[in-house]
Amino acid sequence: MQQEPAPFNRHLRVHRHRDHTVLEFRGEIDIAAAVEITPYLDRVTTVPDARIVIDLRQVEFFDCSGLRLLYRARSRVLDHGGQLHLVCTHPLTLRVLRITGLSRLLPPHPTLDAALGQPAT
Repeated sequence: MQQEPAPFNRHLRVHRHRDHTVLEFRGEIDIAAAVEITPYLDRVTTVPDARIVIDLRQVEFFDCSGLRLLYRARSRVLDHGGQLHLVCTHPLTLRVLRITGLSRLLPPHPTLDAALGQPAT
């Protein structure tokens, strides 16, 4: 699969890690950020058998727009037979995920290696 270049976006950095596409959300994830992130997120989450990690470690603020992005990504990836993993360490974001129940659907991990079930090297 040929993947188009990652967008230049202050809220999103995209790279590869162990055959997974990593979407690194950055800064404040609010409605304005969601508008910038959604088009790229939609492209990568509809690829059949996509292997995606959403990394929230660089997020400073996360509201319901961010929750919608995560839920949307999860639904779309699962609909296309893929895998989605979440990396998150920020205490307030973890609390929001837990309170809303999203952490049960998309369990957060502290590192990329933990999310992929492999020890760090």
